[in-house]
Amino acid sequence: MEPQLLCCEVETVRRGYLDGNLLTERVLQKMLRAEENYAPSVSYFKCVQREILPCMRKIVATWMLEVCEEQKCEEEVFPLAMNYLDRFLTVEPLKKSRLQLLGATCMFVASKMKETIPLTAEKLCIYTDNSVRAGELLQMELLVLNKLKWDLASVTPHDFIEHFLRKMPLSQDTKQIIRKHAQTFVALCATDVKFISNPPSMIAAGSVAAAVQGLHLGNVNSLLSCQRLMCFLSQVIKCDPDCLRACQEQIESLLESSLRQAQQHISSSESKTVEHEAGLSCTPADLSCTPTDVRDVNI
Repeated sequence: MEPQLLCCEVETVRRGYLDGNLLTERVLQKMLRAEENYAPSVSYFKCVQREILPCMRKIVATWMLEVCEEQKCEEEVFPLAMNYLDRFLTVEPLKKSRLQLLGATCMFVASKMKETIPLTAEKLCIYTDNSVRAGELLQMELLVLNKLKWDLASVTPHDFIEHFLRKMPLSQDTKQIIRKHAQTFVALCATDVKFISNPPSMIAAGSVAAAVQGLHLGNVNSLLSCQRLMCFLSQVIKCDPDCLRACQEQIESLLESSLRQAQQHISSSESKTVEHEAGLSCTPADLSCTPTDVRDVNI
């Protein structure tokens, strides 16, 4: 009898199970009270920053999200990194030439907080096309920690999602679908400056509601109908249902806008490919190699 070779996929990084003690009502209420302590100032573009513009933040945030996705970081890393970035920009003026360095540093610190195996300084420098050196990143890390007063346990929208799902009488499969879609919405909101002013709990609740609405789960489960879900979530986070509904609509609008831009980008890329194959105007200089072009933020 010939021996058989068995190929077994083994998870390379072991992760701890979710601690049920962290999903109690007491913890939720404490998070709701603490979330304001980690809120960045909405007006830092006008009151603190002289060179940094909202569009520059968008470019850096998109690059950071791509890095986190490519490195398969935990879902919490990107929202946490953006919280660090916004809180730093709230208190410290920054030259636009150092914005990518700040973004890389915030990912570096956030991954240390949430990852079993954090991102390395060397790897993050590679993602900047080596425009940032490891020594610079480590120096910036100390500055960020100092300006944030070493208070790194920020409350982010991601922290609330599991609390909401735990209170919903749904199957684990349904919860998993809602969780993944809500996490995507949370990451999308973190890239848009309009959501800086919204409390994390409201962004999380709006993301869960948008996920349920987009998946049409309310059509088959009366517990997830738009009105009942809105009432339930607004009671959990103690906010006005109309405000939560407005947040959900804002999230859905952001999704539509992002999908439209992605489609336009795909169409533009296909057009350039056709031109290139036809020997037309697409030169190597026109092609963007990686998201590291974010350092050229002279918009």
